[in-house]
Amino acid sequence: MLKNLSNIYKYRRATRPYAPYMPINYNVNYVSRCEISTGIRLNNDYNYYGGRKDDNDSVSSSEFTPTAILYQALQPPVIDGIRKPMKPGGYSDSGADIGYALKSNSIPIITPVDKPRPTINMDWVFPDTEEGINAALAKGAKTLWANTILFDVHPLNYMKLGEDIKLVGHPPSKVQKFDNKWIANELMRSRGLLVPHAILIGNTTHNGAYELNSLTLDTLYKNNIRLPAVVKPIRGRGSQGVKKVNTMEQLKEHAKNLLTSGAVIDGQRYSEYGDPLILEQYLEGEEITVTVMPPGKYDINFKSINLDKYWHLPIVKRFNHHDGIAPYSGVVAVMENSTLLNDEEIKDPTYQQVARDCEQAAQIIKPLAPIRLDCRRIASGKQFALFDLNMKPNMTGPGRPGRNMHSSLSCISACGIGWTYPDLLRAMLRQDWPIKNLSKRFNMAGAICNI
Repeated sequence: MLKNLSNIYKYRRATRPYAPYMPINYNVNYVSRCEISTGIRLNNDYNYYGGRKDDNDSVSSSEFTPTAILYQALQPPVIDGIRKPMKPGGYSDSGADIGYALKSNSIPIITPVDKPRPTINMDWVFPDTEEGINAALAKGAKTLWANTILFDVHPLNYMKLGEDIKLVGHPPSKVQKFDNKWIANELMRSRGLLVPHAILIGNTTHNGAYELNSLTLDTLYKNNIRLPAVVKPIRGRGSQGVKKVNTMEQLKEHAKNLLTSGAVIDGQRYSEYGDPLILEQYLEGEEITVTVMPPGKYDINFKSINLDKYWHLPIVKRFNHHDGIAPYSGVVAVMENSTLLNDEEIKDPTYQQVARDCEQAAQIIKPLAPIRLDCRRIASGKQFALFDLNMKPNMTGPGRPGRNMHSSLSCISACGIGWTYPDLLRAMLRQDWPIKNLSKRFNMAGAICNI
């Protein structure tokens, strides 16, 4: 059992003189243990990303305005008959990790209580309700960190906020659109990116789905799907509801269980996992995940660099799957089944290609904060397909007492360029943007109005 986060890197350490990047305000003990991927293309070619050195190379907390972390207190609405599952605690745990790490690094943080206790999640985060947002603003917050699930009718999309208020996160309408895994994958497919073959299956043929009871092997074959395959919700969280099915009987049984589980909302019954579901090609090969950062100003290799293109953090590979599926991080810690590619592995051109594909996917979607793309080889030794876009990557990280075993895939990835968890958060905070720039805002009735 690992005792702390740094032990994951103990077998291959980079000493400070050879690390491709070292944060200016670095923690020597932590960074010296970080696994450094010297093969990341970014470290060798800034020009590809439109990189240019900034004259101001210092990192100072004075550049950051007081920031409040929002957690998910609002139940997502039913969208096209589907409600995205809500995480217990509403990401308050990772929100507290974020707040504690920033405050510990002298970045001004606004909290609900004047003296937040490190072990109490709710001492660090505000609810993402209108009341919670107003409370944060009343205490002096100028930046809102949306560590929550956003959607069109979220308060951030209709509240009248000051022109100086900024957001860390994506526009709510963009999150709602691309949280739909079918829409996201079909868009990437239409732009020439490799994604798994897939169809929709449901209780009816609504929205172009195949009726589950009438589904046959011949239907699958005509759509280039063979068993085993994967059944998953259109709007899911983690690996909830995701299952590899080996036979038609397993397929129909699992799909039926998902379609019949649900609740009555406003007098109408909805499936917990939505109707229809996605049935997609099972990818047999190695799984990796790629975190893509938006254009902006970053500290890399001792310098402040302005990057004009989307760029990827080092690739993380996944292992120890459960029945062919990577388990949810709330069940198995990512440090137990994930690690950075080593310097030899990164030379494989298929990794370089999938990294470019993920950057291209980001260019299509144009996110304003990090996204994470899960990818898997079609078969052993073959090319990678992009199978899952995550608009809100988990940002759990170590620092708080008792949280040394807690990390996230993006945090592990950031270590590949020498970033500590606070360095990653600082990089994200630098990409905040004026919320007044939202192209659409909603009134309380949900009517769209232009601004």
